[in-house]
Amino acid sequence: MHTENVVEMRGDLDRIVALAADIERWPEILPHYRWVTLLEGGGDRKVVEMAARRDRLPVKWRAVQEIHRDGPTPVISYRHIAGVVKGMVVDWTFDPLPDRVVVRIRHDFSPPWPLIGGFLADRVIGPQFIGNIAGKTLTTIKSIVETEYSSGNDGASD
Repeated sequence: MHTENVVEMRGDLDRIVALAADIERWPEILPHYRWVTLLEGGGDRKVVEMAARRDRLPVKWRAVQEIHRDGPTPVISYRHIAGVVKGMVVDWTFDPLPDRVVVRIRHDFSPPWPLIGGFLADRVIGPQFIGNIAGKTLTTIKSIVETEYSSGNDGASD
């Protein structure tokens, strides 16, 4: 299964990356997130339990978040270590252009379930859950960043 959500945002790259990386605050800024609990680590490597809603349906998982700052722009990656999509790999990438930043979330998952795994992941889990939740996440972060940007506030004082 492969899903990809892409949104263009007008705003400061550092602010966008900061909001994307600060997952402990997601339940405060993303209405579809129920909780994020830091289990270990901090900074650029965290182990977390996350819970969100796909409309009325609750979902939760554990993941390792790592922020890679060695390239031209940071990459935020996740490896799911517990939950229905254990083994899924997620990458957030940021492509700054002159007047906007293209933010992309890629999810890749090869389910270990014989017979129906691929079908279920490709037809239900990917588009109905993962794509939906990632889309809401990007749309909300875009709204925050663009509201701050248009008001002249880059959010640095949060």
